[in-house]
Amino acid sequence: MTGVLNRVRAAAAGYAPGQGRPLRGYLATLGAYAGLLGGLTAAARLTGRTAPDRLDTRDVLLMGVATHKVSRLLAKDAVTSPLRAPFTRYAGPSGDAELGEEVRGTGGQHSVGELVSCPFCLSVWVATGFAAGQVFAPRLTRLVAATFTAVTVADVLQLCYAAVQQLPKRAAA
Repeated sequence: MTGVLNRVRAAAAGYAPGQGRPLRGYLATLGAYAGLLGGLTAAARLTGRTAPDRLDTRDVLLMGVATHKVSRLLAKDAVTSPLRAPFTRYAGPSGDAELGEEVRGTGGQHSVGELVSCPFCLSVWVATGFAAGQVFAPRLTRLVAATFTAVTVADVLQLCYAAVQQLPKRAAA
């Protein structure tokens, strides 16, 4: 066992010397995700639920757009900043209605900070939630996904409206 631990430590030390990469924190995050999947699988078996044979293309698109929106909302929205505050530091506005934040801390705090401030990273977790919803409560999951998809469409329209309002100013310049 000691030999295995020494190899793991050597691999971690050689991965990014002096860069302070929180590999243990990443490993804990991966373990938490694996635990979540295991728990969902066990809950499905205990309740007699099964995964759908296949998802309708509309459900996949709905879940995809909703996953995008929920991930950005959790990672970048001002209203959700209290959830990120233990792991990030406010750096200023970043785009339309989004915040820029820097990850802080070391180890687990740093790895969780990277997760909660990165919409790409959060997408895996959010999509997993929507997929689990398709197993446990498909109708409610579609409603929630449709709601966030509608918010995404509204966001696009708001941005288009703002861009159209700027056209006369750009033409005058």
